[in-house]
Amino acid sequence: MNKIMEYDVSSATPSKRHQKEVQGDDVRLSTLSEDLRNALKKSGWKAKLQNAVYREMSVLPSAALPPELRKEPVAYMRRAQAQWEKRVMKSLNSMCTELGVTLCQKRSPEEQKGLLSKWSEMGSDEPDLSRFRPVYAPKDFLEVLVHLQDPEVLNFDPGHPCRPWGLVQVPLEISTSEQLSQHFKELALHEQQTGLEDVTPLTSESFEVQREKLAKKVLETDESLLAQHFARKGCPNAQRAALWLLILNVSMGAEEIQKYEQLKSAVVQQDLLVDNLIYKDVKLTASNDDYYFVFEDFLYQVLLCFSRDTKVLSHFEHNSATPSKTYSPGKMGVEEFATVYPPSGVIPFHGFTMYVAPLCFLYHEPHTLYYAFHQMYVRHFFRLHSVSSHPSGIVALCLLFETTLQRLQPRLFHHLRDIGAQPLRIAFKWLVRAFSGYLATDQLLLLWDRLLGFNSLELLAVLAVAIFVLRAENLMEAASLASAEAVLADLSTVKVVPLLQLALFGGLK
Repeated sequence: MNKIMEYDVSSATPSKRHQKEVQGDDVRLSTLSEDLRNALKKSGWKAKLQNAVYREMSVLPSAALPPELRKEPVAYMRRAQAQWEKRVMKSLNSMCTELGVTLCQKRSPEEQKGLLSKWSEMGSDEPDLSRFRPVYAPKDFLEVLVHLQDPEVLNFDPGHPCRPWGLVQVPLEISTSEQLSQHFKELALHEQQTGLEDVTPLTSESFEVQREKLAKKVLETDESLLAQHFARKGCPNAQRAALWLLILNVSMGAEEIQKYEQLKSAVVQQDLLVDNLIYKDVKLTASNDDYYFVFEDFLYQVLLCFSRDTKVLSHFEHNSATPSKTYSPGKMGVEEFATVYPPSGVIPFHGFTMYVAPLCFLYHEPHTLYYAFHQMYVRHFFRLHSVSSHPSGIVALCLLFETTLQRLQPRLFHHLRDIGAQPLRIAFKWLVRAFSGYLATDQLLLLWDRLLGFNSLELLAVLAVAIFVLRAENLMEAASLASAEAVLADLSTVKVVPLLQLALFGGLK
């Protein structure tokens, strides 16, 4: 609530006219409350205040909790995350030593001028990347999750009859099928959805026209919560970009554009080691993707600016992770000699680019694209590469995926396990990238509509289960991990919405 009050005070400077009105003879205490509400509504501040409250409540945990529990209440999760962070920084420092490069150095005037001149065409002239490697890949992170242990419970007894047969063995509470059905009830089979094709063309057109009209009305209200609920049934293509900005509380004004230009200036002035990691990742992922290669320049611009954005640090208040740091020589572990590196505190990993790439289809101005990604990351995507007990965290998603697949398809699960093709080893790359780069873009956007609409990442696990069930017949004939991966290599024909509906409401067996 303190942050909300700061928002009010800093943003709402009363004009002389407002002061005069308050001091006027026609102001009565008996009607002051109603008059204030009407004035707020008329001035547009009602929606702004509601959106500020929505933003705080949808992102931040209870302020009554102590700081360490706000970040992560489970002690062994906190320890595992801290150990993982040390491992990542060690890998980064080792790269510096091996390559004889520094983490950060000032660009020469000639370098600055050169970078500015090619800012919009950075894909045409990147540095030599052959010596650089990703700091880590999703499969490295998966091994951390596989070895998680609760020292008090010692996970599950190997002889326990209810012992799960998956890779993730922590006794973490996850949603039951009944809870999932209730939480995602707007996806019920009888509900019409944007993204369904199993209706007549006339009905489809009529429904989409209705959705477009309703979307315009939602945008006119300028209320984030209303936009969020609307997105649960999918967003029309024409209004999706604006609806997502409203849900994410992104408003583009002179201040935001100025901040983006400052970040751009920071990129031009300072050369960071992570810049090379970003270049490398874009080349290895989006540049080789049929959907996203055309956005290569946008991706460089957004990701390089993101690495310099200190405002990203605020999300660590409710993230199990802590910002990555470097220390002065000989002062390792001494906080007063620590520097957050990069300034955002986030070290990109292999595939990080794909959190941004789909947004390029929606936003064609770099600064708008930047702020949309910034909010998507600090609200949702950070949970996919942090060790935590959060219901939308990657650990819970892995456990939800394995548990649900065992329940729906026990024979398939055990078959894959017996041939050395644990399902999670195949699905993990989908989960950690929120399916970006695996689904067709139109289907991915329909999925992300629902992630934003329900403010939950649990649908990622549900969809992963549904895909395995969809390909069950071919998977049962697989004899090795390689053959199972081949069955699931191409997801371009997957239709997201009907699969989610069937998985949630009993249509998949």
